[in-house]
Amino acid sequence: MRSTQIRSTFLDFFTSRGHRHVPSSPLIPSDPTLLLANAGMNQFKPYFLGEVTPEYPRATTIQKCARTSDIDNVGRTNRHATFFEMMGNFSFGDYFKADAIAYAWELLTQGYNLEKDRLWITVHHDDEAEQLWRKIGVPAERIQRLGADNFWDMGVPGPCGPCSEVNYDRGPAFGREGGPAVDGERYVEIWNLVFMQSMRGEDDDSGTFPILGDLAQQSIDTGLGLDRLAAILQDVENVCSTDLLLPTLTTVQELAGRDYPGSGSAVGEEKVSFQVVSEHARSIAYLIADGVLPAKDGRGYVLRRLMRRAIRHARMLGIDQPVLAPATASVIANLGDVWPELAGQASLIEQVVTAEEESFTRTLTQGTRLLNAAITRSRGSRSTTLTGETAFELHDTYGFPVELTIEAARDAGLTVDEDRFTTLLAEQQRRAKAGGKARTAEALRRQDVYRELSSRHGRTDFVGYDRLDTEATVLGLISEGTVVPGTDQGSTVELVLDRSPFYAESGGQVGDTGTIRAASGALLDVLDTKLGLEGFHVHTVLVREGEIRSGEQAEALVDGPRRDAVARSHSATHVLHAMLRRTLGDHARQHGSLVDAGRLRFDFAHFSAVDPAQLAAVQSLVNDHLLDDPEVRIWHATRSEAEAAGATALFGEKYSDHVRIVDIGDFSRELCGGTHVPHGANAGPVRILGEASIGSNLRRIEALTGRDALTYHDTERRLLEELSTLLGTRPQDAPDTLRKRLDTLAAAQQELARLRDAELRTRAQQLAASARTVPGGRIVTERVTGLGPGELRTLATDTADLLGSDHAVVVLGSEHGGKALLAAAITPSLHATGTQASPFLTVAARTVGGGAGGNGPTSSAGGRRPEVLDEALTIAAQDAAQALGQ
Repeated sequence: MRSTQIRSTFLDFFTSRGHRHVPSSPLIPSDPTLLLANAGMNQFKPYFLGEVTPEYPRATTIQKCARTSDIDNVGRTNRHATFFEMMGNFSFGDYFKADAIAYAWELLTQGYNLEKDRLWITVHHDDEAEQLWRKIGVPAERIQRLGADNFWDMGVPGPCGPCSEVNYDRGPAFGREGGPAVDGERYVEIWNLVFMQSMRGEDDDSGTFPILGDLAQQSIDTGLGLDRLAAILQDVENVCSTDLLLPTLTTVQELAGRDYPGSGSAVGEEKVSFQVVSEHARSIAYLIADGVLPAKDGRGYVLRRLMRRAIRHARMLGIDQPVLAPATASVIANLGDVWPELAGQASLIEQVVTAEEESFTRTLTQGTRLLNAAITRSRGSRSTTLTGETAFELHDTYGFPVELTIEAARDAGLTVDEDRFTTLLAEQQRRAKAGGKARTAEALRRQDVYRELSSRHGRTDFVGYDRLDTEATVLGLISEGTVVPGTDQGSTVELVLDRSPFYAESGGQVGDTGTIRAASGALLDVLDTKLGLEGFHVHTVLVREGEIRSGEQAEALVDGPRRDAVARSHSATHVLHAMLRRTLGDHARQHGSLVDAGRLRFDFAHFSAVDPAQLAAVQSLVNDHLLDDPEVRIWHATRSEAEAAGATALFGEKYSDHVRIVDIGDFSRELCGGTHVPHGANAGPVRILGEASIGSNLRRIEALTGRDALTYHDTERRLLEELSTLLGTRPQDAPDTLRKRLDTLAAAQQELARLRDAELRTRAQQLAASARTVPGGRIVTERVTGLGPGELRTLATDTADLLGSDHAVVVLGSEHGGKALLAAAITPSLHATGTQASPFLTVAARTVGGGAGGNGPTSSAGGRRPEVLDEALTIAAQDAAQALGQ
């Protein structure tokens, strides 16, 4: 059974049983506690928590998932992958264990025709699921009770519960008898049925976590791994041999110039490398398609790690040519019909992987050079060990894989202190985890408070699309994360209303500000508005007058002019997005934005600086389209209808089944929940201030809109007029006039430098002629005037050079900028004996209140005591004479 049929069989089975087919959410989750989508239930988490009432009691999905917890097992087992499609069915307070078990058994044995006697079940030792499995015909000897392995959670605080896993016996060729408890390679887990009934807390230092209580309703969350099921139904050894990854594995074989060790062969390093490159290529393609770009931390680091790991294993296969571009291209060709985002982002994927592979190749070259130097130092000190600090620095600072460090050290007859490396790495990971846990704990603490108010009062009725003021009731006040009954004048607190005209920050658009006046007379300044939970607005307010109490009636009023300015920026952002893609290519999609009053910031994918001519062309296109005054039309549709109509969804944004679409003319159509102007001309003009890199393959444009753009233009005009007056010319002639004067100035500076060099050469000749002969050589010590640090050093060097083959020392001093300067130089013949220049300034530098620096035949010093410069020169002369006479 091919993967397309496996998917359709699953979806047809559950939709025919009342489940709503919900599209996969992006790999970038909206949940702040998750780095990447790692389970089918992620997008339904608010339903399980009771934060949002679902539009349907049952759902089914095929969810894109990324997990790197088992990355080291990829290629070493037949079943592990860093990306997979999780087929799932879900119940939100509808059916529970008995029905979930019955559905799974029916689909596996009738829909997929798996042999019943090869299916094994595991259950949690405290769960009654065993009786339910036995009731549908699974014998007791094929049901095993396990502990922690049969309790599921996301790895972070959230919904959890006992689970029951369905495992398939692949036969004695794959391992030992004894069921899943004995051998996970032979008895492969294919389907996990999670009985979502509890809420877990933050884990402690020992890695355990508390159960905080029961969820409001019992629910079902299941996950059937497409890769593993495909391997069974297609009767192949591992996930890389299924039709999901075989075309990519074939590409890697072609690049390597040899065949992959086939089914039944031992798991050797070569076999591992073939699978790692193939499997990681799929993960890389999906992550980039969903908006992840390589970075030094976060999800960007996950992507970079996968890419570098794939490149390293490709090099181990002897593939010295680029591998990521052809490997990911095979993924797109194979799976792009099923997952259109792959095909839609093909250009982006190719450019990102190409740039990253080129960068990492340079990293490998640089790391190899540094590693070779470290090996040479170790040999020079007669050590047989390369320090863990060296290995960690290469890994952490330069991205050089520790495996290559160990391998190179071994080839050089050295070992690496791996224990120390592991300790340093663990310390770094603990620091990162501690910081992440602190941030997560704070976010969860606030969410708990918001959840409490939300469950008590319901969601915020947002009326701000249609009006800027409303009567409302104060539902709650939050001070330092705690609900309080009231607060006094001068306090800054969070406030929740039953209905609000204030737009809450989302989609890049800043939150509204304004005022709230309570019926008691209290006056509050609204400083910001954010989403505490989905659909739940939290207002940060300063109590300017009076006292505010929960339960009071109030009038909420948005700052209208600021809202208008923000709306101009938001509409301008949509047009800028469209024109960037038209000018640079479809890959130049939005990866973040800030939409504020009178200004915007727009982040997009691109692989080089946008040259001034292109940037000017984009600005002209934006303003031309706005001047045409296109209508801004807002309409609503289902997500699938919007996508079919060509609406652009933004990376990382979460959308419901019913979406809001913003059309600007016939050239921009985006899913968007923000506020906009009614016509394009209201948004302009737009003035682009510039663009810059903000990370690998990521650029940022900053621009001004509306009145702010006009004000900036007026300021530039006044500056040009002032410059023209200073140059004595017309504004239009100012650039040419200034250019000519700069050319004249540059020529004059060159002539001055030439004359200065000639003067220094003459001074050097005079100083060389004045050299004193002492036992062992010659000495020049002199106080000169009018020289800065660089010229003083040059004069000392030139003088030493003129003294030829003699052993000679030159020490010069000068007062410059209220400080004492010293410079020393020795002749090449003296330096050839191993002598350095800096010792001749050591005592003299301390005399003027400074220290000597520099290695080799020259040295410099400076100090805060110019009044003792002559004394310092005398000391330097004495030190030189003593050294030469030895």
